[in-house]
Amino acid sequence: MSEPMIDRAASFDVADDLDAINRLYRERRWSDGLPIVPPTAARVERMLTHSRRGRHELVARVAPGFGAATVERIAINAVMAGCDPEYLPVLIAATEAVSDPEFNLQGIQATTNPVAVWLVLNGPVAQQLQVNASFNCIGQGHWANATLGRALRLILQNIGGAWPGEMDRATHGQPGKFTFCCAENEQNHPWQPLHVERGFAIGDSTVTVVGAEGTMNMNTHAKGAVELARVIAETMIHPTSNEYVHGGEPWFILGSEHAEIFRREGWDKAAVKRELWERSKMAVKHLSAKEIDRARASRTPELGELRDDTLLPISPRPEDIHLIVAGGPGTHSVYIPCFGNSRAVMRRIDL
Repeated sequence: MSEPMIDRAASFDVADDLDAINRLYRERRWSDGLPIVPPTAARVERMLTHSRRGRHELVARVAPGFGAATVERIAINAVMAGCDPEYLPVLIAATEAVSDPEFNLQGIQATTNPVAVWLVLNGPVAQQLQVNASFNCIGQGHWANATLGRALRLILQNIGGAWPGEMDRATHGQPGKFTFCCAENEQNHPWQPLHVERGFAIGDSTVTVVGAEGTMNMNTHAKGAVELARVIAETMIHPTSNEYVHGGEPWFILGSEHAEIFRREGWDKAAVKRELWERSKMAVKHLSAKEIDRARASRTPELGELRDDTLLPISPRPEDIHLIVAGGPGTHSVYIPCFGNSRAVMRRIDL
C-alpha cells in the first residue's frame, strides 16, 4: 500500500471522455464520491508551475499507508479536486503539517471516530486566494475553501491509503470529511490572529491543520463577558468527549459579535481561555465506567488519582484551548470539539 493511487492507476489508458474517466475513478475509488477534474498532463504541469520545488521531491510520507507524497502527486490530487494552480503551495504545506508526529495522522486516519482535518489559513495568502473568512465561512459557496479542503482529503485517501471501510474505519464519518477549510477574519479581529499568536510574523502566510470531530453552533444573545463565557463553557461539557478522556485541544470560531463582547470588557485571548478552561471542568463520575478506566490510563500522570469527584479539565492547560475569529454578523459562534490525542500543527506557506 506504499503508493496506493499510483500503483493502481499505472496500467490504465482511458479515453478522453469525462464520463468514462469519472466512471474509472469511481470504480477504482480514487474520488471522494463526487465528480473529479481529470488530472491530464497539461493540467498537472500548470499546477506544478506554482511550486519552486522539484516535481519528484518528497514532501511527506502520509499515514496510514505511508505513501510518498511528492510534489507531483499532491498536484495530481489538487487538479482532481478542482484547485486553481495557485493553491498548490498551501497543499504542500498542509501535507507537511498533517505528517508532523504531533498531529497523530495515523490515529486520525484509522479511527472509528468521525474526525476530519480542518484547514485554517492566515496571513496574506487568505486574501490572495480569496479564502472565505466571513459569511458561511465553513459552508458552501467559495471555490478556494471547497477545493482546498477537498484536495487534502483526496491526498489523505489516495496517497495515505485511507479508503472508507479499509484503513479509514470511521463509524459514521461527517460532512467535514468532504471538505473543511476557512480563513481567519483578520480584518475584523480584536486580538492577535492565530499565526501571530503562534510565533509567526503578521506578513507570513500559514496553514493550520486541526483534527476536528465536528461543529456545534452556539447561538446566544448573552451581552456580558462572564455570562458569554459561562454558556460557551457549559456547551463544552459532555461525557462522551474524547477530550476529557485524553486531555484535548478544543477549538472555537468566535463570531465577531461575541468577540467584541470580550474585547469591550477588556478580556484578551488568554483571559477568555482561562475562563473557559475553569468553567468547563467536569466531574469524573459523569463518564461511563469504561471511559473512567480509559481516563485513568491516559490522565493519571497529569492529574493524579481520579476519584468520582475529581474535576477533569478538558485540556491539560488553558493555553490548549484555541480561538479564531471568523464568520459574518450574528449572535453565533462555533464550538469544534477535537480528536483528543492530536495537536494542531501550523506551517508557513512557501509562496
